Amino acid sequence: MVATPIGNQRDITLRALDILKEADIIACEDTRRTGKLLAAYEIKKKLISCRSQNEQNSAQGIIKLLGEGKQIAYVSDAGTPGLSDPGSRLVHAVRAAGFPVVPVPGASAFAALASVCSFTGKTITFEGFLSPKPGKRKRRIRELLEREEGFVLYESPFRIVKTLKDIAEIHPGRRVLIGREMTKLHEEFAEDTAQEIYTKFSERTSVKGEIILFVSPSEKEYHDHH
Repeated sequence: MVATPIGNQRDITLRALDILKEADIIACEDTRRTGKLLAAYEIKKKLISCRSQNEQNSAQGIIKLLGEGKQIAYVSDAGTPGLSDPGSRLVHAVRAAGFPVVPVPGASAFAALASVCSFTGKTITFEGFLSPKPGKRKRRIRELLEREEGFVLYESPFRIVKTLKDIAEIHPGRRVLIGREMTKLHEEFAEDTAQEIYTKFSERTSVKGEIILFVSPSEKEYHDHH
């Protein structure tokens, strides 16, 4: 399982490049995106697609190739294969078939944002993407805010303002750190209270790019830790 950059193509480890060069076949979510990354490092390999739509078949195909003694490197579209990526099901199938699965660590949006956060506290909840349904989303945000520890969300540019509004309405004073387009050309970090961040983002005509936000722990949790 090879971690790939979350944006900047230089954020790939030397070991990851070695593994990709040594592999017989590279399995990936999107052959075009992976093709670009490999071209940047002049690596030419057979690529097979392993998308969520064809997971079951592709996992069986990969197991068959492993049975023939082939070395297979799996890469996600960006970053370390996440909770919702096809990667986790592939790991399950390959291990169940009796083959070893080894991680090759690298870039992770979650770890990157946590490293520039001033209010992490001791425990962090990684929530990932919330439900797109407004009622369900707000209910989950309320639950997370009541739990006292800080939490991390991934959000689309189309829903970020609504999510910030939900947080600001429930806990306007909580601090929020937003990382937008991390490691890319238009990288931006914004840290303020939920209310201020919501105001800033709602004034923009449009928000673009990939967004990750870190919501601070409650005052109590933060002071207990410090």
